[in-house]
Amino acid sequence: MNCPNCGGSIPDTASFCPLCGSGVDVNAASSANEQSGSYEKVPNYNQAGQQNFGQSDYNQYNNGPQGYNQPPMGGRFKPRNIALCIIFSFITCGIYGLYWMYQLNEQMNDLSGDQNATGGGMVILLSIITCNIYAWFWLYKMGERAGMVKQRMGRSGGSDSVLYLILAIFGLNIVAYALMQDTINNAVESGM
Repeated sequence: MNCPNCGGSIPDTASFCPLCGSGVDVNAASSANEQSGSYEKVPNYNQAGQQNFGQSDYNQYNNGPQGYNQPPMGGRFKPRNIALCIIFSFITCGIYGLYWMYQLNEQMNDLSGDQNATGGGMVILLSIITCNIYAWFWLYKMGERAGMVKQRMGRSGGSDSVLYLILAIFGLNIVAYALMQDTINNAVESGM
């Protein structure tokens, strides 16, 4: 069948066009294709002369354009062993801790759905520049995101912001990291 918006060739069961992203009414598009007799299997080219997506390319978008119907987080992240993260952080004199901080930031942002959050690299840079003061603010914000993730999992309990901030003030950032990792691990194991 062809997309009613851009004319590109799309699978008969598609609900979105992989080329232009417009929604496709399967019944209306099928009846239009039946009337026009356009059931060709010849490769279709767009206006720029590039070949349109085939069935295998389309399937990678999971029945929609990129950004729609993405797999659950449980498929993208694996639970991380908290004890090993702590041990590696001590053995490497904190270098692994920076990597762990980066991963926590990226995973928590994805799980909470906050697309405008600060990236992990910027968090590390600002923490180093401000002599770890930004890390306190970051932990406070991560506590809010952890609360959002817990709500999405259907668990009660509010924000962990104050707890993470108190741990950071007393120099126990690694304990806050472990609590964050536990929240992420629970979300991943629940298939969120």
